[in-house]
Amino acid sequence: MKSNMKKYSIEGLSCANCAAQIEEELRALPQVKALTVDFATQTMHIELHDVQDTDATMVEVGRIASRIEPGMVLVPYRPINQQEMSREKSGFLNLPIEKSDIARLSLGVLVFLAAIIIPLPALSKRTLFGISYILIGGDVVFKALRNILRGKFFDEHFLMTVATVGAFVINEFEEAVVVMLFYQIGEIFQKLAVHRSRRSIASLMDIRPDYANVWRDGNILRVSPESVEIADRIVIRPGEKVPLDGVVEDGESYINAQALTGESQPNRVRKGDRVFSGSINMDGLLTVIVTAPYSESTAAGILNLVENATHKKAPTEQFITRFAKFYTPVVVFAAVLLAVVPPLFISGASFTTWVHRALVFLVVSCPCALVISIPLGFFGGIAAASREGILIKGGQYLEALNKVDTVVFDKTGTVTEGVFEVSKILPVPPYDEQTLLRYAAFAESHSSHPIALSLINAYGQVRSEEVVEYEDRSGSGVRAVWDDHVILAGNAFLLDSEGVLVPEPNSDAVAAEGTVLHVAVDDNYAGMITVADRIRAGVVESIARLKSMGVRRTVMLSGDKLNVAKSVAAAVGIDEVRAELLPAQKVDAFEAVQRESSDLNAGRKKDRKIVFVGDGINDAPVIARADIGVAMGGLGSDAAIEAADVVLMNDDLAKLAEAIEIARMTHRIVWQNIAFAMGVKLLVLVLGAGGMSGMWEAVFADVGVALLAIFNAVRMIHRPLSK
Repeated sequence: MKSNMKKYSIEGLSCANCAAQIEEELRALPQVKALTVDFATQTMHIELHDVQDTDATMVEVGRIASRIEPGMVLVPYRPINQQEMSREKSGFLNLPIEKSDIARLSLGVLVFLAAIIIPLPALSKRTLFGISYILIGGDVVFKALRNILRGKFFDEHFLMTVATVGAFVINEFEEAVVVMLFYQIGEIFQKLAVHRSRRSIASLMDIRPDYANVWRDGNILRVSPESVEIADRIVIRPGEKVPLDGVVEDGESYINAQALTGESQPNRVRKGDRVFSGSINMDGLLTVIVTAPYSESTAAGILNLVENATHKKAPTEQFITRFAKFYTPVVVFAAVLLAVVPPLFISGASFTTWVHRALVFLVVSCPCALVISIPLGFFGGIAAASREGILIKGGQYLEALNKVDTVVFDKTGTVTEGVFEVSKILPVPPYDEQTLLRYAAFAESHSSHPIALSLINAYGQVRSEEVVEYEDRSGSGVRAVWDDHVILAGNAFLLDSEGVLVPEPNSDAVAAEGTVLHVAVDDNYAGMITVADRIRAGVVESIARLKSMGVRRTVMLSGDKLNVAKSVAAAVGIDEVRAELLPAQKVDAFEAVQRESSDLNAGRKKDRKIVFVGDGINDAPVIARADIGVAMGGLGSDAAIEAADVVLMNDDLAKLAEAIEIARMTHRIVWQNIAFAMGVKLLVLVLGAGGMSGMWEAVFADVGVALLAIFNAVRMIHRPLSK
């Protein structure tokens, strides 16, 4: 049977605790292979075992979801920024509040004030308190009764209804109304906080182009990016977003790709250069030939990656969901015991007093502060990382980055640029440096090997047609005839096989940091040229920063020669080297590093993670084997995005340290929220049991704590960009 992964946007989901209950109940369906309900992004990811059963299953999914959260519906998926635009069109003052709710609460407050201020008989006052209670909290009571009839207990509506109705029963009329009013006000502020955080997330992800200017029948038409096809010509005016990936056909301009890479410095593009969707055209008019449909564009890939990341929940999120499932029933049971047991066993104890204390327990017991703020914290971390050009594929990887102990690097394309250049020229008299380089460049003029290209680039323009004979000796070098001279260029084995004596290398050659190319002209040894791979800018500082952040071990894997790999490692500050590895041997070498790190960590802090950083294409097997696979992905590299858990979009190794810093800040915020919410709730529970706190403190411990926790989580979203 085939799997069937689908994604839906959710409308009408206003309760984070309900989202957790919906997720739990739907996961139990036998047709469902995997399912995640994400309150932060208002999305549902569902994977079924059988594609033939989709329609019937989705009907049942909708029925269950609407039973738990009446009014909730699943709609075709829309990106989060489009969801927010839709809400702004329908909300009151662009906020998620209905005018009728504001009017009803305002009228309830006026009636409540009248009951307090106007001198009336007791029955009249009670009547006014009852009317104000119905106006302010009637919808809460209605939802509680409806949910009870559907077998749903222990949600916030049930808890608030029992607590406030209980206050009426024990003649605490004013307190019952005020508690419900504060609860409703807290819920409004909570919705506003969630709305604000979602708008902040949407603004961070606002890289989706709204339109494309495409040439059709000699005219420029404004169309949806989805309707543009490969090879179409589009026009991008100054200030517009690049709608699709393509190649510049005409024009010149600066392109700002900060939203994609985190790099604030614009790049100049000209004819023949690639441009990527989601970046912004700064000043010039560009005509671009489209190279990929929108669904396969860079912007679409990043949006999908960031939004899909939220359905891979971190262990902390999963723990809180399980914890909330048991926490509320336990507190409710404790409230029942608190109301009944003390009056039975304590002499002189009043049922009214202990029932009041039990009602405090009920108000405190809702776990919304945890259920809302923790997913928002992780999503904020993922969104903040994407703003830096760091794509993290899930909350579990963001959390794992807190525990990095060892970082393993690939050499070529990661520590070095994979761009070879001539580093040393060591001629043997009578040849000089320029003559030796000229012979080598012409000998290699028919080759496309990176070393050959580096020789040609170092010398300048060569005319390959002047080479009258050319023979590529696979694995050893080339033999060529140019200007009536027979030239050999390659390793010592090539020259030995042709009877040319290769002298012992001098100390300079031994210390050479790269590949040595020996050159012979007319059977006479002419000298050697060293070609080295260029080290990436900023790698030394990046590795030093990783070590300062607590990374205890750095290792480099390379297929290059040992002396070359050791030289590069020493230059950048990497501790260990595994060299001369074939691609299949890299996995074995990495697993050996894992075993050694496990032995080194014996008796230390458990669950330490190993990161592998590679180019995302050749290193895919090792990336898949690592605890956290990081790809130096670069723009437009689909293979990198597919292979890795974390993608550094601008190939800057410094972003790895930035990713760890974001992970640590997210971890701090999440655990601050957990400690704060549980600490305040437990404090109010203890004080309530002792009669030292009342309903008002309990309301703060519920909605007030939730509000503060949400604002704390939003800090992650507004984290300043790194320089």
